Amino acid sequence: MRPLLLDDDRALPADPATRAVAREVYGATRDLPLVCMHGHVDAAVLAQDRPFSDPASLFVVPDHYLLRMLVSQGADLRDLGVATTGGGTVETDPREIWRRFCAGWHLFRGTPTRYWLEHELHEVFGVTTQPGEDTADALYDHLADQLAKPDFRPRALFERFGIEVLATTDSPLSTLPDHATLRDQGWGEKVVPTFRPDALLYVDRPAWVADVDRLAELTGIDTGTYDGFGEALRARRRVFVEAGAMATDHGHLGTDTTPLSPAEAARVYADARAGQVDPADAAAFAGHMLHEMARMSCEDGLVMQLHPGVLRDHDRAARALHGPDQGFDIPVATEFTRGLRPLLESFGRDPRFRIVVFTVDETTYSRELAPLAGVYPAMRLGAPWWFLDTPDGMRRFREAITDTAGFYNTTGFVDDTRAFVSIPARHDLARRVDAGHLARLVAEHRLGLDEALETAVDLAYNLPRSSYARRT
Repeated sequence: MRPLLLDDDRALPADPATRAVAREVYGATRDLPLVCMHGHVDAAVLAQDRPFSDPASLFVVPDHYLLRMLVSQGADLRDLGVATTGGGTVETDPREIWRRFCAGWHLFRGTPTRYWLEHELHEVFGVTTQPGEDTADALYDHLADQLAKPDFRPRALFERFGIEVLATTDSPLSTLPDHATLRDQGWGEKVVPTFRPDALLYVDRPAWVADVDRLAELTGIDTGTYDGFGEALRARRRVFVEAGAMATDHGHLGTDTTPLSPAEAARVYADARAGQVDPADAAAFAGHMLHEMARMSCEDGLVMQLHPGVLRDHDRAARALHGPDQGFDIPVATEFTRGLRPLLESFGRDPRFRIVVFTVDETTYSRELAPLAGVYPAMRLGAPWWFLDTPDGMRRFREAITDTAGFYNTTGFVDDTRAFVSIPARHDLARRVDAGHLARLVAEHRLGLDEALETAVDLAYNLPRSSYARRT
């Protein structure tokens, strides 16, 4: 049985002199409100405000970071409570699922998953012993007891975490009922939707025709033609704006933004409606639609987010058995300079436009992304994302991009998670890492302490706020 203790200097620089400066810089940001502009928490969690059911459902089953590590060591997703698409046998006892996770606690040594989990367990739930086979049941009982209390319901935690605004990610076909509920209850400015149209932009998806027909039903606009499709998308964007949305979100595999001629776009669209589109045309249409999404952002002011470069569901058998997003998403090399050129040439200096670009290919930081953000006023660099959302990944990001893009061509920290109770852990880690980077600049006499303190506050709070303000 090992104690779970969190050192107040965790993730700060090891050098004593630099650490002393970092403590002061971190002190300026540690209690600032959390601005959460890119997340995947389900709005229903907050609209319904029901108690979380059990520790396994909260910590284990929905967390693909955690699942993929256990699977890499031979665990079966079914034994971890992940449902199958065909309704096969799956472990349903949350205590047993929790035991299996605790038995694998040692696998997370040195990973950001462990860092976040330690923060959640200790700071949020008051846990003082590490998970393990010998502590699993006692921890389960403690957590279950906490989850039953009113102070641990979603809205109470939201307030306790100091979240000022939380953006969700929503289908363009959603009628946003949970956001309507939140708005009616005075939470409309606290929880806002984000327009995620990917499913409608890839015309070779098996369900694409049905989805476009649903788009027509929702908008009352005939989507039988390409022009009608565009108007229907604009109509749905207006619904999201009226519901408080500040941004769109695009998770394409590549970065191509080459526009097609209106005639060519209409031809590909018609082929897709007829079920006869070929893969090359489908890919070209997706790139064209990214360019069109930027055009629409100039019209309605929604900030455009692009996070490309992930091959989703690498194991097709796992997807067939369990559905998407179960830990088998793998990064691929990503090119930005040529891919984004058409979009940036068209809109990169338009004061109505803002694009936030993320990557999981850190080789592009200093070669492509920082130079692009360092010259196009509309472009900002999003925070290290997914596989790079780590202490060392964040440090490498600052070291690679600041020379060319500075601090103020970034968004500051933007968390990207569906794990609600991990949000404060992620923000706290980012603030500690940025404090360390700024402290090193102070220690090397490259920045004054007053400037470091001001920059830290901007990265933690002001830049996320200003980067995601609608451009109207």
